[in-house]
Amino acid sequence: MTTTPGSPEYLDGPHDGQGGWSGSPHAGDHDPGNDNRKRLIAVGALLVGGAVVAGGAWAATSFFATGAQPAEALPDSTIAYFGVDLDPSGGQKIEAIKMLRKFPAFIDKVDLQTDDDLRERLFEEITSSGECEGLDYAADVKPWLGSRAAMAAVDLGEDQPTPVGVVQVTDSGKAEDGMTKLVETCGGSGDGADGASDAGGWVVDGDWMVIAETEEIAQQVVDAGDDGTLAGSSDFDRWTGEAGDDGFMTMYVAKAAAQYLDEAAGMGSMLGGMPMDGSGMTGDEQVPPELQELIDKFDGAAATVRFDDGGVEVEYAMSNWQEDMTQYMETDAGADMIGDLPADTIAAFGFGLKEGWADALLDYLKTSMPDEADTIDEQLAQFESETGLAFPEDVETLLGEGVTISLGSGVDPDAITNGGPGELPAGIRIKGDPDEIRSVLDKISDLAGPEAAEFLKVSEGDGYAVIALSDDYRSTLESGGDLAGSDDYSEVVEGDEAQTVMYVNFDSDDDWLVRLVGEVGGETEVADNLEPLSAFGISGWVDGDVVHGVVELTTD
Repeated sequence: MTTTPGSPEYLDGPHDGQGGWSGSPHAGDHDPGNDNRKRLIAVGALLVGGAVVAGGAWAATSFFATGAQPAEALPDSTIAYFGVDLDPSGGQKIEAIKMLRKFPAFIDKVDLQTDDDLRERLFEEITSSGECEGLDYAADVKPWLGSRAAMAAVDLGEDQPTPVGVVQVTDSGKAEDGMTKLVETCGGSGDGADGASDAGGWVVDGDWMVIAETEEIAQQVVDAGDDGTLAGSSDFDRWTGEAGDDGFMTMYVAKAAAQYLDEAAGMGSMLGGMPMDGSGMTGDEQVPPELQELIDKFDGAAATVRFDDGGVEVEYAMSNWQEDMTQYMETDAGADMIGDLPADTIAAFGFGLKEGWADALLDYLKTSMPDEADTIDEQLAQFESETGLAFPEDVETLLGEGVTISLGSGVDPDAITNGGPGELPAGIRIKGDPDEIRSVLDKISDLAGPEAAEFLKVSEGDGYAVIALSDDYRSTLESGGDLAGSDDYSEVVEGDEAQTVMYVNFDSDDDWLVRLVGEVGGETEVADNLEPLSAFGISGWVDGDVVHGVVELTTD
């Protein structure tokens, strides 16, 4: 085991903008002029921070490979976890690079090939400033540095969680020598202001190196894992499982993280209540009720980033802390309505609502702001008196069982500029009784005036009320279509699960975005990098006590 005591700034939490790192007992002690500490940044970036950098252009070229993961080296008291896999093998990695190479900017700035060693390229990028002169990747790093790394926050029983890094090693003996060489070359071994070395501490334990502020802390993390690892945690397994198949990035937040949010919120409320004259604290440390509800009900969350068949997707899952409200959105009416839009739809957003949602929303607002409950009732009564609208009846009638807002093909900027909004192929479809919806809109039209009333006309489609800016698009919406049957839509929308959907088709209307950016905006370079885009979708759904979502982007 090789250790070097000290306090590396790169592993001590989020930066406070003043040379220190927030959340650290030593935040603010760092001397900006200390060359050893500056050089040490390169070590941290290579071993742990590099995983975060890799989460951008670098990690976007790799895929998760089956095998040991950093979660196995962390204790089950870990409250936050961000893992990255830089394994360059496998057909998925090739698929990813093929996708990224469709973008000219990627070739110009990165130009990775399928057989490149991503770790070496990352090493070259980080050390290009000369901070680690004399360090050789092939001799000093490659023989021991693995492909997986993670950053984590671990609860070791202190007032604040402990930030640590985990790096996979392929040869523990060489890792000992290699880390020593890294520290000597990049971090120095001179004394800091407090007489300690600047290099921090680490422990090599089997296939993993745990890096922390000191050797003692790193060893505490390793020892804590003897009582149970994060990988063996049922909560970790549950939430990462809810987030779907493995990917090259995995993120996890444990239920226990809420206690730190509670403390931070209480402090924030206390500071927010300080008198303006600076005379002292008010003593009111009450956490806002909405935030307190989230803290009390939060049970965990996870997300996974992966490539899939020429596209990239992010899937996430989190505890449903607002079940009293989300239960009214557990319907696929909105998703079904989007599926019935014309196949050449450029963009659309749809959601469904169950009867009673407006009353539930009002109750939620009153519960969240008990001191304002009477005021809310008074304002609502005044609103009804002045507008003639009844709440919640008219609001629920207006939105029906589901709504879609869509933009059709045929976008002509010149026509819109010269002819006004009536030339824009945009419209709304509402699942409900057209006559009842029309009666509500008539009240709104009387208030809005004749100019707005022109665009609030209601016509009847196939079981829907239709409102559109353009008469031509109104007819299109009345007829409906089969957007759900198009390949672009099915590739980016989780059709079997989705309850709320956002969809954008970049190929529609003669590559509308490329056309607008290039021909109208004159940004040809930007247009060239937009051209490979095919479709984008966000699918959300509620399944009992879990909220799910998938964000997908595909290319041609």
